[in-house]
Amino acid sequence: MSKKLLIAGNWKLNGKKKDISFINNLLKLNSRKLNKKIEILICPPYTLIDKFCELTNRSSISIGAQDCSENDIGAFTGEISASMLNDLKASYCIIGHSERRILFHESNKIISKKLNQANNYSVMPILCIGETADENERKITYDVLLSQINEALKGLNELSSLIIAYEPVWAIGSGKIPNPEEINSVHKMIKDVVQFRFPKIGLKSVLYGG
Repeated sequence: MSKKLLIAGNWKLNGKKKDISFINNLLKLNSRKLNKKIEILICPPYTLIDKFCELTNRSSISIGAQDCSENDIGAFTGEISASMLNDLKASYCIIGHSERRILFHESNKIISKKLNQANNYSVMPILCIGETADENERKITYDVLLSQINEALKGLNELSSLIIAYEPVWAIGSGKIPNPEEINSVHKMIKDVVQFRFPKIGLKSVLYGG
């Protein structure tokens, strides 16, 4: 797994052309002060990916997308495919975020198809997994995460690269944070499961978000 620390920022439904100034300021900071062992990833809305990729082309800052379609081409109005992200030179794609699972009813089967699409077009997928407050209180966190991993990666034994982000749903925006020991334990479980059950998958790193 990569020893370079990845710090990713998901902009969600935020960001307009005026926010290009943020990237310019980040580029200045990155050239002067940031440790070369840190990789910064920004995932803006689709409308800014092209410009952000252009601005960061020769820097250590990466640009990704917040989602992609499970389909490649066709009559799917409003969708953005992994091939389109590749065409824009986006390096990463967040897949299976809890908001996509909850608000848009994305199943692990759909998420699996999206992972495959991203991999097919050399866009690094970031698979998000996490349990709800109820599941955490019932102490079935490991069971939930195991199910999400197994169902998302089923049939994808040879993904060339993958990042998994553990995002407990109950911690997002709540001010509540699992203690470091809990996070480390979950991260170890994720690594063990992927390496044991899906040994051909190139797991680059495991992130925490919440």
